[in-house]
Amino acid sequence: MKEKVEAAIEKIRPMLKADGGDVELISVDNGIVKVRLQGACAGCPMSQMTLKNGIERVLKQQIPEIKSVESV
Repeated sequence: MKEKVEAAIEKIRPMLKADGGDVELISVDNGIVKVRLQGACAGCPMSQMTLKNGIERVLKQQIPEIKSVESV
């Protein structure tokens, strides 16, 4: 499953990089994906919205087994 998540993140990454940010996959365990937002995303007040409405939504669409995405 980690490979599927990495592939999905690669599709999201260009949008984050366009705004000066990035995302790093930390772990995938029991359907819970842990990521670390980097660059401009790390300190952005909108980062939770990016995480839930962007990253989590795309991952759940592409990989139905995903339960949630959390930032660490």
